[in-house]
Amino acid sequence: MQDVLTRTPPAYDARLKYGSDPNQFGDLRLPTVKGKHPLLLMIHGGFWRAKYDLAHTGHLCAALTKAGIATFNLEYRRVGNPGGGWPGTFEDIISGYRYIQQDAAKHGIDPARTAVMGHSAGGQLALCLAGREQQLKGAVSLAGVVDVKHAYDLHLSNDAAVEFMGGTPQQVPEHFHEASPMEISIAKVQQVLAHGAKDDIVPPDFSRDYVKAKKKKGEYVTLIEFADAGHFELIDPESAVWPQISQAIQKFF
Repeated sequence: MQDVLTRTPPAYDARLKYGSDPNQFGDLRLPTVKGKHPLLLMIHGGFWRAKYDLAHTGHLCAALTKAGIATFNLEYRRVGNPGGGWPGTFEDIISGYRYIQQDAAKHGIDPARTAVMGHSAGGQLALCLAGREQQLKGAVSLAGVVDVKHAYDLHLSNDAAVEFMGGTPQQVPEHFHEASPMEISIAKVQQVLAHGAKDDIVPPDFSRDYVKAKKKKGEYVTLIEFADAGHFELIDPESAVWPQISQAIQKFF
């Protein structure tokens, strides 16, 4: 099986711009059957850095679209782009979500049936969006960096959290509080966290600890752990774990 990061991404139906910056766009994929479709907003990872883009998440978006779900694979300003980092990156996520909601009807999308999913650093952004837009039907974090302070403590990816936040927790404590799903309230949106037990990029304890803490707060959160998966199997529709992730998304609708 060719690595999901190196496979040629499948075609999309339209590339839609939600802002004037070159990185403010999303790739829309629509099911071929008629009717009002549910929508998944997909947020790629890459530790918030500009050298990683949305191409590799096109595969899972195409798989979900084939299963009857419209997908909007979102690009956004990242560290290394003008305006990237916190809060500019998250502002793009909000703008992209609101754009596709407003534009939904002309694409045959039911805006009332929208969920968000993110991988790795995208999991952090997806759950933050669920904290802001609590009408979402669900939020999925795949191997998510759901505790930004802990990412700093572990110096993940050469202190990617410091680059993204614009400083350390001592220098910009308000940024770490605002940006960390572990710290914010997500009271009304169903959350599913999926993680591979063999993940050596974002340790599985990120999701395990998050789910324990959030359940104590009364949030609706579920953990799916895959014993034999690493970091990238979760976004690969050719992997053994993908059917369970696809089913979890479809349950939102």
